[in-house]
Amino acid sequence: MGFVLLLGGARSGKSDLACRLAAESGSDVTVIATATAGDPEMAARIDRHRGSRPAHWQTIEEPLDVAAAVTSCAETRLLVVDCLTLWVSNLLGDGCSADGVIERAVSLAGELAGRSGVVVSNEVGLGIVPANEMARAYRDTLGIVNAEFAARAERAVLMVAGRALELVPPH
Repeated sequence: MGFVLLLGGARSGKSDLACRLAAESGSDVTVIATATAGDPEMAARIDRHRGSRPAHWQTIEEPLDVAAAVTSCAETRLLVVDCLTLWVSNLLGDGCSADGVIERAVSLAGELAGRSGVVVSNEVGLGIVPANEMARAYRDTLGIVNAEFAARAERAVLMVAGRALELVPPH
């Protein structure tokens, strides 16, 4: 038991692999989706994600209180959390401090460590240093959140151009 953390850039294949792992598990699946449709392009992305999942999977759309969504699910269900990237953005946009986001993330990662699941997040720390304070704070906060999840994950995988690279824990 435990969760797999899938990290990678935009369009790297994270969500596709998450769905494949969930389908191959043979378990009943609940997807916890954190995206909100703030514009027509994002609405189209959300629709594509919905359409890519089997109709019999349960979906909970929860942009902020992911912990409540997790605890509302039977422990026998495999959970797919897609994604931490938008969850962190949503929390910061809702006025939560970086420390508050990290505190919630540590608690959520601990809860998920005792469950079967797949967690998706973007790796945003590989590029240039952002030019403004808000973007740097977001990048730094998400980096810490990803590290907290990786520390508690059964496996961590980096997706690059549709290829999965297993991340080994430091010794």
